[in-house]
Amino acid sequence: MEQIKTSFDFEKPLVELAQQIEKVKQVADKTKVDMSATLTELEEKLADTQQTLYTHLTGWQKVQMSRHPERPQTLDYISMICDDFIEMHGDRTVKDDKAIIGGFATIAGQTVMVIGHQKGKNTKERQYRNFGMANPEGYRKALRLMRLAEKFNKPVISFIDTMGAYPGLEAEERGQGEAIARNLLEMSVLKVPILCFVIGEGASGGALGIGIGDRVYMLEHTWYSVISPESCSSILWRSWDFKERAAECLKLTSDDMYQNQLIDGIIKEPLGGAHQNPELMGATIKEQIISDLKEIKKLKTDAMITKRIDKFCAMGVVNES
Repeated sequence: MEQIKTSFDFEKPLVELAQQIEKVKQVADKTKVDMSATLTELEEKLADTQQTLYTHLTGWQKVQMSRHPERPQTLDYISMICDDFIEMHGDRTVKDDKAIIGGFATIAGQTVMVIGHQKGKNTKERQYRNFGMANPEGYRKALRLMRLAEKFNKPVISFIDTMGAYPGLEAEERGQGEAIARNLLEMSVLKVPILCFVIGEGASGGALGIGIGDRVYMLEHTWYSVISPESCSSILWRSWDFKERAAECLKLTSDDMYQNQLIDGIIKEPLGGAHQNPELMGATIKEQIISDLKEIKKLKTDAMITKRIDKFCAMGVVNES
């Protein structure tokens, strides 16, 4: 593992082992003493600890991983996956919402429409992007681009990473709920393939607004839920102190979502998270996109739409014997 720049409390054992390895290397350089046996032992211990730690993360720990400041975002994946990208702006009604980006791109020779949330990497960019929380015009821009993709018969790829739709008064005045509901309706019957990837946080209607697709995937260390653990905790217990308990109760991890048949698959992340090896993560997603588009394009349009609708209608249905 590379030197850990930002770590969480549960990663403390890894940080300590990495520091020990660095110290042993420094001693070996200064004294010219052969420390290879010690280094090998420590590196093996680090690898074992990593494997154990990251394969047994709790719900709250996965929420933390999804929020890692170095985690790749939509623009990062576009630069890694796409050969070119032409960003398109505005909803032709109000303004250009910077929290959602989109445009035509080329992936392995195929033209696609890419749409996704963009949070920003630093304070200034996060303010510019409104922390990835879209206003109604953001969802209307996404819908405009999806209709454009449909017009030219190009697949839609969406990257989901948001704390939720913007909850401000002005957003409600401009029809936040209607904008998201309209997207759900339109995406369910869109006549081109749609692939959705939860690459970070998938919170509430803000995520659903671009989350209806023929295939919906979650990266291994992401979450998808009707509400964030902090908000759930504040509602149920009047305090954020129970956010860890809320995360477990919400069943929001990729494993929980797949087990409950709410997503189509889980995309494995590099050991330690997508931020440890963004290039590998991007290549994995690209491979999945190419494979799925090849498969979905074999279906006739009506059959594809029917299958998409049936998949979402079946969610939550319980058959009592």
